[in-house]
Amino acid sequence: MKCPYCHKDDTKVVDKRDLEDSTRRRRECLNCKKRFTTYEKIELLNLSIVKKNNNRESYSRNKLITGFKKACEKRPIKQEDLENAIDWVENKLKAINKKEIPSVKIGELVMQKLKALDKVAYIRFASVYKEFKDIDDFKKELKEIKK
Repeated sequence: MKCPYCHKDDTKVVDKRDLEDSTRRRRECLNCKKRFTTYEKIELLNLSIVKKNNNRESYSRNKLITGFKKACEKRPIKQEDLENAIDWVENKLKAINKKEIPSVKIGELVMQKLKALDKVAYIRFASVYKEFKDIDDFKKELKEIKK
């Protein structure tokens, strides 16, 4: 592991903790003696996302995080709740147990989680995902939420 301070390769692990879905390692650089933390997380391997136009791209957790963060921007949502929501979606994707997953499925899972987490964030995401054309689309979706 390369030290983020002096960029040398000589580090040692001084503490390791297994978390629910990752491993946290506290490291110390043997050169500059500074400490830093790394996280080791299992990746979804060989997962392709089938887009609406039938193009395929590799799964990216960062894209999922970006979508959630845009929807939840300036909303009173704890970082921990946001991370749990992202992990929940990933766990659902793992449970599908297929190499190709339609992007529509990911969008549905994100909307399901956002609806439970924050209604405003849900509407923000839905307006882009469902390609709202005008105010009537918003009204229709708001009526659905109120049910």
